[in-house]
Amino acid sequence: MRTPRRFLPSLSLLQAFEATARLNSVTMAAQELSLTQSAVSRQIRALEEQIGTALFHREKQSLRLTHGGAAYAREVREALARISQASMNLRANPHGGTLSLAILPTFGTRWLAPRLPAFLAQHPGITINLVTRLRPIDFAAEAVDAAIQFGRADWPGGRVLRLMGEQVVPACAPDLAARFGFATVSDLPGAPLLHLTSRPDAWERYLEHHGIDPGQIHGMLFDQFATVAQAAASGLGVALLPTFLIEDEIARGRLVCPVGLPMRSKQAYHLCWPADHDDHPPLSRFRDWLVRETRAFEAASP
Repeated sequence: MRTPRRFLPSLSLLQAFEATARLNSVTMAAQELSLTQSAVSRQIRALEEQIGTALFHREKQSLRLTHGGAAYAREVREALARISQASMNLRANPHGGTLSLAILPTFGTRWLAPRLPAFLAQHPGITINLVTRLRPIDFAAEAVDAAIQFGRADWPGGRVLRLMGEQVVPACAPDLAARFGFATVSDLPGAPLLHLTSRPDAWERYLEHHGIDPGQIHGMLFDQFATVAQAAASGLGVALLPTFLIEDEIARGRLVCPVGLPMRSKQAYHLCWPADHDDHPPLSRFRDWLVRETRAFEAASP
């Protein structure tokens, strides 16, 4: 279905409106766009006439966005940003070999980033742009081709491919382990337990897995593995962490596993992408490579 022309304003009209809405000034918008004030004012009026609604309240010498104008400004700003990003991606790789990938922060820095040079060496025509996201991606709203997420294989309207599982283990600073003298899992609830917002019931599941009634568990809350791992290494408490993400801290002695009893997570890491990106060449090559890497990693893990 073809969109009516009246609902596809020119970029010049949209840029004039977005700049005026953001700066709350026709004068400042004109300076930013290297136009005259009258030219910006004409463009805004032309946009209002084209879409058939007022975008600003005009009060003497000032402008104030209407309620609808404010909402429209946000959407126009996001659309212009996506067009700009698409243009930069094309300029960086004019043959269309760009992959925009959303990643979980700690997984991306600890596991994926060290392996990416090998992929790029094998595929010199591909550029990968990384953005970090803690929450599930809405592919309709964000300009990304794929995302690596942790959870269940459930992604409405998209494709999901399991990459790898994980095992978690209690970890803390050596001094804290010595102070509490942990002997069994049942000793853990007596120490400060550190929690992750994305896995609020992780400690309960771990203790129940080892036959311990968790009771009422309290403790500090963190939003990323990197910060909770740092807090554990600083002696603030015991954290439940994926073993592959804390290998360096364990090797350097900053963290120890006080009881040494891991638990296999029921959820896993997945690669997710919108259905219409199935045949996107950079995604296809990255997907094949990532499957090989994660399968080899799982096979080599204890």
